[in-house]
Amino acid sequence: MNTGLRITVFAAALAATFGTAYGVGGTVDAISPEPKGGAHGGPDGHMAAGHEEASGGHGAAAPGGLEISQGGYTLDLKTPRIEAGRKAELRFAVTKDSTGRKVTAYQREHGKELHLILASRDLSVYRHLHPARAADGTWSTPVDLPKAGSYRVVADFKPRGGEALTLGTDLAASGTYEPAALPERNTTARIDGYEVQLDGDLTPGKASEVTLTVNKGGRPVGDLQPYLGAYGHLVALRSGDLAYLHVHPNGGPGDGKTQPGPEVSFTATAPSAGAYRLFLDFQHEGTVRTAAFTVHAGGVMDGEKSSKAEPAEEEAGHAEEESGHAH
Repeated sequence: MNTGLRITVFAAALAATFGTAYGVGGTVDAISPEPKGGAHGGPDGHMAAGHEEASGGHGAAAPGGLEISQGGYTLDLKTPRIEAGRKAELRFAVTKDSTGRKVTAYQREHGKELHLILASRDLSVYRHLHPARAADGTWSTPVDLPKAGSYRVVADFKPRGGEALTLGTDLAASGTYEPAALPERNTTARIDGYEVQLDGDLTPGKASEVTLTVNKGGRPVGDLQPYLGAYGHLVALRSGDLAYLHVHPNGGPGDGKTQPGPEVSFTATAPSAGAYRLFLDFQHEGTVRTAAFTVHAGGVMDGEKSSKAEPAEEEAGHAEEESGHAH
């Protein structure tokens, strides 16, 4: 590996635009427009790019987070750069293109007005954040990014009276930068004494089911706690462009048939062949934890190594505006 380089904001921006994609996701298929009725069936039945239908997930939905503007709204990042290794406040707003004004009215989705995903370009750092909104429409959340480089900021929200949207933009973290390879393919993740097993595969352009089983100390966890209205939330990011696909469980608390673990199943459609990182948020004993996996839609590449288990995902975290830290 090359010695660390001191990157400038300009270099970080170049890396975000022209940087080499690690792993097998460097070349991805063109993204087709979202099919009608395609993407996400939330509690209120809305559909949005970047989501998968909870009960079926049939048809390949266009991934979200690749555009800074869509549907008449723009993601305005007020702090496009921060310093790695130092706590900072990330500030942004969503503006309505027709008026130029900040959006102040949102419809709550899964218990929150807005979900924010923050991931490094090499997908070794991941945060699922829930920022606080000021009265003027400015959002803010504390962040502490451990590595320098380019990050993708993805906002998942639904303006009141509008369609659900997933917008994305780039964030530069200055400091000594050393590129990292995409984490090896794995079907088992360990975090804080928990072991999560992944079963199932992603299939390009076709709905497929994946099941995650949570164990602790060698015993199944059968008392997962609801978090944001579900027993688990799964986010998939495609290596290379960090296209965002947010899938939801098949069933949930209160439906009379879904058990609170140890298994949580999801139906998802990968928009293309390539490498993906999957991040499962689950809550047990009052704490939200994140288990991370590297998978490939379309099969394992020649010469690729596979890891049965991996150490605790220290850089895959979940943070709340109330606490301001990642779990």
